[in-house]
Amino acid sequence: MCLAIPAEVVEIQSDTMAKCRVGQSETYIDASTMLLESPAEIGDFVIVHAGFALRKLDFDEAQETLRLLRQMAGINESTPGAF
Repeated sequence: MCLAIPAEVVEIQSDTMAKCRVGQSETYIDASTMLLESPAEIGDFVIVHAGFALRKLDFDEAQETLRLLRQMAGINESTPGAF
């Protein structure tokens, strides 16, 4: 099974690449933004799968998705290293 995760754009690296923070963790990933309908901006939330930002999410949608993923994993926001 594959899983796409919400991440926040924290740095624009080029026209087609961005550094993203996964959830509220200290995990950062590089994601291609070439599939997005509009250019990524710092502060945008995107759904990332296999190194590609597939689409933008609004803040509430990103937070709800992260909450559901934490619930499925049996962790909460205060768990060290939690996403």
